[in-house]
Amino acid sequence: MTLPKTPSFRLDGKRAFVPGGSRGIGLGCAVALAEAGAEVVIAARGAEAVADAVRQMREAGFAASGVALDVTDLDAVGQVFAAQGPFDILCNSAGLARHSKAVETAPADFDAVMNINVRAAYFLAQQAALGMKQLKGGSIIQISSQMGHVGGQERAVYCGTKHAVEGINKAMAIELGPDNIRVNSICPTFIRTPLTEPTFSDPAKRAWIEDKIKLPRVGEVEDIMGAVVYLASDASGLVTGTSILVDGGWTAG
Repeated sequence: MTLPKTPSFRLDGKRAFVPGGSRGIGLGCAVALAEAGAEVVIAARGAEAVADAVRQMREAGFAASGVALDVTDLDAVGQVFAAQGPFDILCNSAGLARHSKAVETAPADFDAVMNINVRAAYFLAQQAALGMKQLKGGSIIQISSQMGHVGGQERAVYCGTKHAVEGINKAMAIELGPDNIRVNSICPTFIRTPLTEPTFSDPAKRAWIEDKIKLPRVGEVEDIMGAVVYLASDASGLVTGTSILVDGGWTAG
């Protein structure tokens, strides 16, 4: 009898592109991929933030570089992929939230959130897939949200965008499967980052979050990192068209 062998979680020799990778969840994703051996290119609108993240990653011994990029500028996105691609891994963490009651949503806010969370996510995946076809495979990971599976108060637009990403992923997974390109998402609950600190500092909102999360704590960036490595690596070689909910049991209730 020959014992089975666990597929590798290592990413040595792989190249990963992480839009939104200069801070928060995106930076955690970039570090996780680099720790597993990937060469990581991070992107964000702020050149200074990108440079700082790259510097820290290099000081930690990781292979990292960066580019200033507005993901809603599709011409610029195409230029980055032409110059830097192809990539074995896309981990898209670029996103935007502008919460309001549904009856008070401004068209400008609706358009801004849709433009980044849906339109940009779609065309980033498209560009990544074109390169992965050349490489005969790859992994596309969208950082979605638990709100892609449930509703949330004052989050109609945000929920709509994340539900859209989940549907896009399923369709792309079917279409790209024959090319050995896997398409999945990670759906976090509320994760403590500088951007979410105002939410956690509001006692009423904090109580709402803690009531919904079944485990006895809120989310941290580190909670996302293992899922990213799993979906990027051979360990998830037969996983596509689905999502990993890192939500502390939120959607189970």
